[in-house]
Amino acid sequence: MDMTRNGYQHMVLDDYVDRVRRIRRQRRARLEAIETPEQASAYRQRVSDAINRAFLPRPSKTPLNARVTGVIGRSAFRIEKITFESRPGCLVTANLYLPRNLQEPAPCVLGTCGHSEPGKACDLYQGFCQRLAHAGFVVLIYDPFSQGERDQYRNSGVREQVGWGTRAHNMMGKQLELLGEFFGFWRAWDGIRALDYLLGRPEVDPTRVGLTGNSGGGTMTTWLWAVEDRFTMAAPSCFVTTFLHNLENELPADAEQCPPGVIGAGLEMADFLIASAPKPVLLLGQTYDYFDRRGLREAYEDVRAFYELLNASDAADLFIGPQGHGYSIHNQQAMVEFFCKHAEVPVVQVDEVEELPEEELFATPNGQVVDAGAMPIYEMIASQARELESQREPLDGEALRGRLRQLLSLSDQRLIPHYRVLRPVRGEEVIARFAVETEGPIRAILRKVLAAPVHPFTLDVDSEIRLYLPHVSAEADLAEDEWAGSLKEDLPLYALDVRGLGESLPEEERDGFFQPYGMDYMFHAYGLMLGRSYLGRRVHDVLSVIDLLAHEGAEQIHLYGRGQGAILALLAALFHDQVASVTLQGVPNSFLEWTQTPLVAWPAANFIRGILQVCDLPDCIRALNGKVEVIERWGATMEPILESLPREGHS
Repeated sequence: MDMTRNGYQHMVLDDYVDRVRRIRRQRRARLEAIETPEQASAYRQRVSDAINRAFLPRPSKTPLNARVTGVIGRSAFRIEKITFESRPGCLVTANLYLPRNLQEPAPCVLGTCGHSEPGKACDLYQGFCQRLAHAGFVVLIYDPFSQGERDQYRNSGVREQVGWGTRAHNMMGKQLELLGEFFGFWRAWDGIRALDYLLGRPEVDPTRVGLTGNSGGGTMTTWLWAVEDRFTMAAPSCFVTTFLHNLENELPADAEQCPPGVIGAGLEMADFLIASAPKPVLLLGQTYDYFDRRGLREAYEDVRAFYELLNASDAADLFIGPQGHGYSIHNQQAMVEFFCKHAEVPVVQVDEVEELPEEELFATPNGQVVDAGAMPIYEMIASQARELESQREPLDGEALRGRLRQLLSLSDQRLIPHYRVLRPVRGEEVIARFAVETEGPIRAILRKVLAAPVHPFTLDVDSEIRLYLPHVSAEADLAEDEWAGSLKEDLPLYALDVRGLGESLPEEERDGFFQPYGMDYMFHAYGLMLGRSYLGRRVHDVLSVIDLLAHEGAEQIHLYGRGQGAILALLAALFHDQVASVTLQGVPNSFLEWTQTPLVAWPAANFIRGILQVCDLPDCIRALNGKVEVIERWGATMEPILESLPREGHS
């Protein structure tokens, strides 16, 4: 694929940066307008409401069925091995650190793990638990999904493809989006139920409850601090910065780190800490962390200033260690000192801790919850999706369009876009190129494949035309895919690269568009946080180009889509009367199918949050009343389904 003409690699990123900066300016004005404790309380309520909307739906609490499965004795503390169910069948493994010789209920801390494969058995996480236990705190630390003893894909047959930790979390996250759920809250719910267990222990004082974790555990500390009011002090480490710094630095976040709608609601990370003001909070970072320390300092200044308004300036603090990303001894000791101060107990620090073998800390017989009878998360997702399908009321065409318009963040008001005439490409065919300005700085690149004699510097549109939407790149598809190439037999043919595809592929994507942490993934994640579906913006690009083509003379437009382009073609056809027919190669069977398997290879940008509450792809096909021809379907792994499908007839 020759991408030497690509001049739009940063187009989508820059658009996001501009949008987030505008939102932040409005937020800054709101903060600077606060002058009284009453106004501060109103702001805190505003951000709490926005956070709570993101962390839904909240399930009912069910029996924990907690068990102590073993005990490890040490001179200063003992470790109990714990299992409990955060949801029916969802088994969580944990270790409870209990100081020796407790004379009265003690202060406690919930420890949340970062993205380490051994989970709670990671040396640094054992370290902070032991240091707190030496200082007299009861500590409960629990394994996250697909870490430690909670490998969700054990015996699934796709363990190596899915991976563990963050990659596995992103798989779970995009599937949960189809149900309208946020994986970050599934993670937080484990923490809420872990707190239920911790506060149920007679050794614990429920008025002195700390919360800490590093990296991914810093994420959970930040989220839990905002959504669970029983914590009285917190110390998130190596996570807090700003959403803007992560975006500007091209640093994709994990699925649980992207709460839906929060940026669009005007929030920054600091607001998750402000939500529980003025309870004591310590922000921890590292000098050489990849989470930008400039953003950490900005977040701290916001928190400190807000606490001053509430006459609680001594309750907010900042410590930046001398190392790179990680819960180093410097940060652990700062955390212990902070918790001791606010729990009103003597400060006890230890330099050396004992690293126990991972197997010694197992709470299940062989160190795996699935082997112990737990239901893997992909089975829970599959079950919930089937339940949604069984409860969903069928919608007529107009109602379906209305609900989809909301899910895709589409407006029914569009202007005929301006277009620029770009340099043509001359080879076996002559390809005219046009940059269609679909939204602010966003340009969809329209190609027109011509036969000689040609006039590539004008957009002359016939009354009946064909428009092709590629899987990743129009240039690549038309050169390399047999079906797409066959469409050139009857010229002219129009082909469209929407934002983030083809000529606006970010630079790194040329060699790895489907990598799990690429820019395409990040754009989808920031779309979620902005409350603007990234897939919906791509559909908007298609609709705007159709508007232009219709304005220039097209009365009938025949859409062709392959793979990701097939999804775009199907959705766009629902919203434009000029679409006469839709031909799909590589369209998925359904979004439901994507929830019935542990492995889905389709990029996250094709997942519509909450779609299965409303409809599915077969409903969209039916709503087009015979306009659709499906010539090939692709399964969840983006490979052709082997069953033969008729070319004639309509699906």
